Amino acid sequence: MISANLLAVFYLISGVLFILALRGLSSPETSRQGNLFGIIGMAIAIGVTIISVENFSTGFLYLIILLLIGGSIGAFIAFKIPMTAMPELVAGFHSLVGLAAVFVAISAFLNPEVFNLGFQGNIKIASLIEMSLGVSIGAITFTGSVIAFLKLRGIMSGSPITFIGQHYLNLILGIAVVVLIFYLCKTQSTNLFWSIIMISFILGILLIIPIGGADMPVVISMLNSYSGWAAAGIGFTLENTALIITGALVGSSGAILSYIMCKGMNRSFFNVILGGWGATDQTSLSKTKEQKPVKNGNADDAAFLMKNASSVIIVPGYGMAVAQAQHALREMVDALKKNGVKVSYAIHPVAGRMPGHMNVLLAEANVPYDEVFELEEINNDFANCDVAYVIGANDVTNPAAKSDPQSPIYGMPVLDVEKSKSVLFVKRSLSPGYAGIDNDLFYRDNTLMLFADAKKMTEEIVKNL
Repeated sequence: MISANLLAVFYLISGVLFILALRGLSSPETSRQGNLFGIIGMAIAIGVTIISVENFSTGFLYLIILLLIGGSIGAFIAFKIPMTAMPELVAGFHSLVGLAAVFVAISAFLNPEVFNLGFQGNIKIASLIEMSLGVSIGAITFTGSVIAFLKLRGIMSGSPITFIGQHYLNLILGIAVVVLIFYLCKTQSTNLFWSIIMISFILGILLIIPIGGADMPVVISMLNSYSGWAAAGIGFTLENTALIITGALVGSSGAILSYIMCKGMNRSFFNVILGGWGATDQTSLSKTKEQKPVKNGNADDAAFLMKNASSVIIVPGYGMAVAQAQHALREMVDALKKNGVKVSYAIHPVAGRMPGHMNVLLAEANVPYDEVFELEEINNDFANCDVAYVIGANDVTNPAAKSDPQSPIYGMPVLDVEKSKSVLFVKRSLSPGYAGIDNDLFYRDNTLMLFADAKKMTEEIVKNL
């Protein structure tokens, strides 16, 4: 069995590696290195934790069997999952982190002597507070992530699910959890502990169902934060330094990312983390406009316009991800460059269904990082752009965000695509985006609609080029 001092040193090393991993993941250019640091840090943390287990000789076999089962399932999913399904995979993994926190807290509460927390009915108050917070946040994370998974997967409607008094019910349940934790510390009643878990499970569902599909990127990062704080709470209970460090890093970075995403969407950070409190009911406000005439185009038209342009800006969206069109898009851009056309990529902070979704897809196609620009960096360039090629994006290009105070997305910063001389819009149909509202850009005089699968259309353009 490894000594406590040596164990602390190894946990410190793994913590430093996790910090370096986060730093690496902050930029596409260093993301692979960041992932490597994270893998090494986790391998060290798992390895020394196994070695530090008491009764190592009897427990080792069980640990190895469980690690092989879990690792095999994780590896299988990682190899099989398509990039388009990454958002729901992340939501699914968050749910497992939350559930793990719940199970560990239950184990610690029912067998406190094993964890050196005291005895049943006489657990240390500090430990009770820690495990209560850990189990509550973990339970909220679990059910909230399951709802997010179902919405992202299309099993459940992505529209907000609301009812009268919903937010007040959430408030009452939140206060109830706090009160129950207070009385649990006084009485150490098993019934109160189970009540905290049950109410937290319900609260997790109620917090996520009123959040619409357009806000899903924020939900993903928010649940990421919740899972981190749940892990940190359980880390304090177990007095596990690595778990505390990892949980705090994930929790704080997820909270910061949620704030950045809310800022990018002009959403209230507190509204989102409190389950859409004060948010607009997207369903009630969405308006289906009368069918207007649109200009239909084909690959020939698109190739002609882009070939004769001096600058083209690509705006990728979730439609590109669904069609797996990023590689065909890269071929199209290479063909344009050979014709002397300047090409850039414009990425909206919430394009896709999770933070950085489009960046990951473009990196997969080996798109040079210096050609990819965020909204603030490139928005002014649309006015001088000859052609904007919008491939599968919708809400992030909708001018209603700037002109219609009644729109659910009003105030959200959008890409100024409509200012381009010509707009090529690749979509399967005129159906609305996640926000459930029509896009005025479809009907503009300078817009040419290319109704087709994003990958097939892009490949046809490449042939014409």
